[in-house]
Amino acid sequence: MPPILEIKQPSSDPTVNVALDTLEKNKQALVFVSSKRGAEKQAEEIAKKVKVSLAAHKDLASQALKALSRPTPQCERLAECLEKGIAFHHAGLHSSQKTLVEDAFRSGAVRIICSTPTLAMGIDLPAYRAIIRDLKRYSGRLGMAYIQVLEYLQMVGRAGRPSFDTHGQGITIAKSEGEAEEIKRKFIQGEPESIYSKLAVEPVLRTYLLSLIAANVVRSQDQILEFFSKTFWAHQYHDMGELGFKITKTLKQLVDWEFLRSPQGGQASDFVSGDEMLNEIYTATPLGKRVAELYLDPYTARNFVVALRRAQTQSAEKSNGINDFSFLHLVANTLEMRPLLSIKVKEWDILQEEALRYQPYVLENEPSVYEPDFEDYLQATKTALMFRDWIEEKDDVVLMETFDVRPGESRAKLGIADWLLGTLVELSQVLELRDLIKHINKTRIRIEHGIKEELIALIKLRGIGRVRARKLFNNKIKDLGDIRTASLTTLEQLIGKETAKKIKDQVESPEEPIPKGTRKGQLSMERFE
Repeated sequence: MPPILEIKQPSSDPTVNVALDTLEKNKQALVFVSSKRGAEKQAEEIAKKVKVSLAAHKDLASQALKALSRPTPQCERLAECLEKGIAFHHAGLHSSQKTLVEDAFRSGAVRIICSTPTLAMGIDLPAYRAIIRDLKRYSGRLGMAYIQVLEYLQMVGRAGRPSFDTHGQGITIAKSEGEAEEIKRKFIQGEPESIYSKLAVEPVLRTYLLSLIAANVVRSQDQILEFFSKTFWAHQYHDMGELGFKITKTLKQLVDWEFLRSPQGGQASDFVSGDEMLNEIYTATPLGKRVAELYLDPYTARNFVVALRRAQTQSAEKSNGINDFSFLHLVANTLEMRPLLSIKVKEWDILQEEALRYQPYVLENEPSVYEPDFEDYLQATKTALMFRDWIEEKDDVVLMETFDVRPGESRAKLGIADWLLGTLVELSQVLELRDLIKHINKTRIRIEHGIKEELIALIKLRGIGRVRARKLFNNKIKDLGDIRTASLTTLEQLIGKETAKKIKDQVESPEEPIPKGTRKGQLSMERFE
């Protein structure tokens, strides 16, 4: 570990003082707070009290700033904290920054991490202390409410890990004697909550039921009942009647949605005592089997199937047509994308105007403004607009300013969008809607790399990202043919010597073929498939 840091005078903030005491003991600590902004502010307050900055800290700060092509204000705040051996950690950080902070904490270069509960779940770190500043969290209609005892135990359980220490300390900050007594009663002396099975929740039940049938684990209704009678749900509730009713309902849905077939003309019968009915056989359709293999919620898959058929019709009729936003909005408006970007009061009118503008291209019907689903629809529209700006090459600074979405949050959403676009391709193949596949694949490439359509030919080259591709394009090197004819010197000036040689080899050398997905000799997007 680096030598102990020099500490300034104590603070009026007890959390800061406990953190400083940890530093004086030459130990490390995790400070848990309830919000992302709270974690950042707490880290800044602790860093202000630390005088010494080591060379290792300056290197960490430099790496944090280089994580993105253009540092965001969040990157700059993290770098300032890292210069003092302090850091913050939450879901809004870019994955490379989270890894940087975690590795620096393990090495001892970072002594204090202020974090949301993202670090409480199963991460093994050398924390001598777990300092819990916030035991309450905003819970919607209930306002600020205490977290569960189980979550409290997860957080204090980060202190004194056996692989790093012989013991540790869990410290909770109380604002008054009364609150201290309440914390002691509820969390230190209290019992952890019971764990409840979620099997009967519709999204879970329909997903597992389809998967079990598609994998031939169960086929008849009596086999289904026997299987589920051995689950934790049945053990906990002792009520197979209720679960049987939900299974019947779900089977009917899966048959109606074309994911299952049964000998009874496609209708799932009620669970009854007769052997004939209980032995009715269910099999997965080719579509249902593919949905199960994709780990996709059947409800989402059904919406996708309807939307894809509608897209095929719109594309054929060319009355409204489809574009990238059609698929961006479709994947945004799914359960898998929750939570969606929230809407501020001042954004309502703007988003309704945007929804009206894109309505001809959207593949799902817009609910009435008076329906409860309307807010979800607008949130999906905002999320899709964030995707749109990303593929129009807006950077993280613009996304933060426009949509209040941090790099880590946007990357998580983009990753889900990439996966869902991939499932659209797979479903299109099963449905034999091949005309849509090229369009969806194009949208997927743009989502993956954050590029306009004109850069797709260049982005397929190894070593070329959105920044280098844009630099090449702006200097009139627009496709593989241009790279082939450009001089190595010109390419070196634009993208560096090593990368220039690599891309030259890719378009000219048979030993290093063009990556899978492109064809040798491809010169423009017109030939891209």
